[in-house]
Amino acid sequence: MLYSVRLKDDEREELNQYLRRGRSSARSLTRARILLLADEGRPDAEIAETLKVSKSTANRIRKRYCEGGLKFALHEKSRSGAPPKIDSRVEAQLTLLACSEPPEGRSKWTLRLLADKLVELEAVDCHWRSKSVQLRRNKTVHLLIPELKLRGRADAGHGGVPRVARFIQPGIEHK
Repeated sequence: MLYSVRLKDDEREELNQYLRRGRSSARSLTRARILLLADEGRPDAEIAETLKVSKSTANRIRKRYCEGGLKFALHEKSRSGAPPKIDSRVEAQLTLLACSEPPEGRSKWTLRLLADKLVELEAVDCHWRSKSVQLRRNKTVHLLIPELKLRGRADAGHGGVPRVARFIQPGIEHK
């Protein structure tokens, strides 16, 4: 279905100012350009060629404008993102552990020790997986990557740890 875009004068001026400021995301600026070209009566194929977007993108922005107005067409809906791998309770335990004295015989906590301690405290389940990464032509490094999963949570997915707590153990492989 072809959606017809007929901008009001104030909307057209707002879009031109929006483009002149240039302080928005590239996606939003492209959407503004799509609306201005659609208002000139240009077909989706021409808009797509001019702005280097797909015809479906041009049509989708037309549709969003017709259904919800200018703001709806310019801005995306917020995205929920991936569900957290660990909850705030486990994150607090991890922080407390990292700030506490390391185990006897160690000068500091390693991420491996932290993960093992969380498993020991039954805060998470941990499965180790090995991954080989080729660095140069004949040089391969074996990495050990933990996959933590919350205990008792069906929605925890495959698990993992937050970005700040991910770690790698080169040269160690576990089955």
